[in-house]
Amino acid sequence: MSFTRIDELIRSDHTALNEDDTCIFLREYKANAGYEGETNSLIWNLKKKPSESHRPGYHHKERCIQQVSSEFARHLRSEWLDVATLIPVPGSKAADHPDHDDRMVRICNGIRANLDVRSIVTQTTSTNASHVAGEGQRPSVEELLAVYRINEALADPPPTNIGIFDDVLTVGRHYRAMHTILSQRFPDVPITGIFIARTIHPDPSSPFDD
Repeated sequence: MSFTRIDELIRSDHTALNEDDTCIFLREYKANAGYEGETNSLIWNLKKKPSESHRPGYHHKERCIQQVSSEFARHLRSEWLDVATLIPVPGSKAADHPDHDDRMVRICNGIRANLDVRSIVTQTTSTNASHVAGEGQRPSVEELLAVYRINEALADPPPTNIGIFDDVLTVGRHYRAMHTILSQRFPDVPITGIFIARTIHPDPSSPFDD
């Protein structure tokens, strides 16, 4: 396993990305396949709601957080981690919601000690979770920008290299909104999108696995 960069061959699968975006991913998540396969199981366990912590199987979430941290630690360049600010994409639920989820913060903090992990972008209002929302119900880039805010208390010292961390790259709306607000606040700072997985849509008519 190693990181793959989104290039011109697959960028059309993620229509919110621009040509000059730098985004990398470790795995591929199959759309509409539930828990089928290692990556899908990993992602669905990560997305278990905090309000369901009493349910059987919730303990898998913690195991998966640790697994992703370890995978990032193995495959991200140590020299880059030395200078980068790791900024997790905020979850779909605001801080006062019972399903507010800090899984990406915990993943980033678990990569190794003494990293610069900062939740510089916060979400002021809860939105639909993209992985359960129907088509047309997922927040647009503009709607995300309306609820994203820079936490100025965490903006100093200013980053010199930014990694935007998220679990799954689908269309790329959350990344686009994060990139927009961060590049406005910190112009000319390099930004990389770092994802556990990108979504693929296997061809149902194909006789083999993609």
